[in-house]
Amino acid sequence: MSKKDDDNPLEEIQKQLKDLLKNKNLQVAFAPFMQSMNQPEEDASSEKPKDEGGKSKQKEKPEDDPLDAIRSFDRKPKEVRDYLDRFVIKQEQAKRVLSVAVCDHYNHVRRCMQDSRAQSAEYMKPNVLLLGPTGVGKTYLMRNVAKLIGVPFVKADATKFSETGYVGNDVDDLVRDLVKQADGNVELAQYGIIYVDEIDKIAAEGSRGGRDVSGRGVQINLLKLMEETEVNLHSAQDMMGQMKAFMEMQRGGKPRKATISTKNILFIVSGAFDQLAENVRKRLDLNRIGFGSSEEQELSESGINFLNKAETQDFIKYGFEPEFVGRLPVRVACDELTKDDLADILLSSEGNALDQYRKDFEGYGIKFEIAHPAILEVAKLAAKEKTGARGLVTILERIFRDFKFELPSTSIRKFSVDADTVKHPSASLKELIEDNQDLLDENMLEDVDRFVDAFKREHGLELRFRKAAKVAVVKEATAENRSVLALCEKKFKDFEHGLKIISQRTGKHSFVLDKKAIDDPDKELSRWVVESFSSTSEDE
Repeated sequence: MSKKDDDNPLEEIQKQLKDLLKNKNLQVAFAPFMQSMNQPEEDASSEKPKDEGGKSKQKEKPEDDPLDAIRSFDRKPKEVRDYLDRFVIKQEQAKRVLSVAVCDHYNHVRRCMQDSRAQSAEYMKPNVLLLGPTGVGKTYLMRNVAKLIGVPFVKADATKFSETGYVGNDVDDLVRDLVKQADGNVELAQYGIIYVDEIDKIAAEGSRGGRDVSGRGVQINLLKLMEETEVNLHSAQDMMGQMKAFMEMQRGGKPRKATISTKNILFIVSGAFDQLAENVRKRLDLNRIGFGSSEEQELSESGINFLNKAETQDFIKYGFEPEFVGRLPVRVACDELTKDDLADILLSSEGNALDQYRKDFEGYGIKFEIAHPAILEVAKLAAKEKTGARGLVTILERIFRDFKFELPSTSIRKFSVDADTVKHPSASLKELIEDNQDLLDENMLEDVDRFVDAFKREHGLELRFRKAAKVAVVKEATAENRSVLALCEKKFKDFEHGLKIISQRTGKHSFVLDKKAIDDPDKELSRWVVESFSSTSEDE
């Protein structure tokens, strides 16, 4: 390897920047940038609070240290499991394994923060490999773990990375993103959690051979992160970050830390591993088990049971590097969700999809009630989607999409959802609207008043609709299946100019609209303009 290869590329970039900034023309071009770099410090110095004698004084109360939550970490595994039960249904084994791993890791981190001798002790991080189909709660589990502990969390798909960073993203960007999630607090970020999904995709890619842009090379790079390494806070391609660091150095300020250690960052990788389940099944050679035996029947009911029996050699044959698998000592498979599990999610999980739809409707002042048989029907249909909890969103969207579109334009403020609504949402919505037609007409009449108010605010002119004119607008909007506001804006788009001409000549600011103005607004406006000229001529 040549000396050039050994040189730090970041130091070379800083040297080039220093040479460039000696150019006077470039200094002028970057003057605004340099000014913005200095501005925060100047503003801060000019806005320091002063006491009665005019002297600057320090802040009376220091800000809360985000690291306090880690220093005082005292959770027990069962407490973590119970917290996760609030958000994720089922996955008991995964919750137990994750709770132990998380508590072990952050108890170690706490000891290192309190005792420097613990930092030098040999430590194998309990990095986790999560297996299981999509939509069973793998990401949601880890996101809530990070929230409970109070550490930054970053999630990414393994398929977006490449070995070099030229074709895809650099794996080091995961650590930099962790710093961003920590609002630039490097010390907090070094205790965060990085979650890499679809890890099975790069294993399969690597096992097929060929050009390696997201397979073995990415595994090796992730391996370095999971062990312990120093990652530059600014990548070689991050010119703006490099310039900012250089400017701070030029100002003579306190140099910020240039790297972050991954020693105490917890790594979680996951994937569906569909083919791995089949490979394990073949290894177990179920054909040798007696036909109809209880073991064969148990294992054949769900591929997830095969993932529970996966061993290190299965992962290596699947396409993982032995060293990579070795850095993931904690392995657990999540269970596929049944229709009963999906129903439990809607009934008891905090922040589930049904709660989201309730909030969506509440934004329009609308509430709905859903019967238990309807929830069971939703869960039954979602299970057929084969996408886990994500199937619930698919079914709920199919049910509520037309309700969301139609009901906000009515005076209906409450409705019920039963099993028939789930099966036939369009027919149920039509029946609901027909049963509340009076409320629909009343709301549309109010929309005419909304248009009048908006027209007056924008143009300073008042439109006064007679009752017959309002009714005509409502009937026409209903017939065209359009909103009253859109219909009025189209009908009266030229009224602003015509009415302002009339107002200038007559001083009139209020105009009455009858049914003729609705049937042919342009003709009625033209008549008013002509009459305004005629009346002005007569006065003269």
